[in-house]
Amino acid sequence: MTQVVSQTSKAAIHAVHRLHAYRKSLSTKPFGARGKKLIRCNLCLLGELFCTCKHRQYLTTQVSFMLIMYNDEVLKPTNSGRLIADLIPDTHAFLWTRTNTDQQMLALLDDPHYQPYLVFPQQYIENQQAVVNQIMPQALLQPSNKVKTPLLVMLDGSWREAIKMYRKSPYLHQMPVLSFAPEALATYALRKGSHDFQLGTAEVASLALSAAQEPQNGLALSAWFDLFVESSLLGRNRRAKETLTPIEHYINAFTDALTASKQQID
Repeated sequence: MTQVVSQTSKAAIHAVHRLHAYRKSLSTKPFGARGKKLIRCNLCLLGELFCTCKHRQYLTTQVSFMLIMYNDEVLKPTNSGRLIADLIPDTHAFLWTRTNTDQQMLALLDDPHYQPYLVFPQQYIENQQAVVNQIMPQALLQPSNKVKTPLLVMLDGSWREAIKMYRKSPYLHQMPVLSFAPEALATYALRKGSHDFQLGTAEVASLALSAAQEPQNGLALSAWFDLFVESSLLGRNRRAKETLTPIEHYINAFTDALTASKQQID
């Protein structure tokens, strides 16, 4: 199993930070994101006044993640995939290419210590892949009585880009698929409120953690996402004064979720 990390450990530079720096090195001009005049933190990419890095802590978890990111997705300040790497210590991140597939990524997918699961909607599956909506401990037990670590593979981009990545990547067709039941998605949407968009990468990952029998870690990631969204909107002056909830509310909600996560492990 992957070595767990204490919840009290401050999170370090992670895979998405490194991939972001690498992708920037390939660019011939600055990435033209909305709010490009905003002075941003180099790590969380939020406005410096609303940087969340000091609150970032690793969760104690037995789950690993792999982010396969579409071209410039890693450059977008609004990307939520990085939030997974913020909290999950064993997170790997790679750029997707149609032809020049990263060999290190393929090696991880073949690593006998991991059991990969593609986190993807069942309705888009075109191959005879096993589909599950829960990852149970017995599914990870090997004949040798060793337990594999679930490696949750996330396709990070727009839904159109994610479907393209899936269809044009044969190595994604060789693993079981973790797909969520409609009632799970409906319950999540109800709890999140009136979001008029499809779930983002971090939101899907929070559901995946719950499906991997770590519901409190799923709630912690969801609270981290809420703090990220609110900090992003504040940085862009997208909140009317009469609708403002103090940012401390979101910080406290995340702190409470971290405490509950630790109690789950204890």
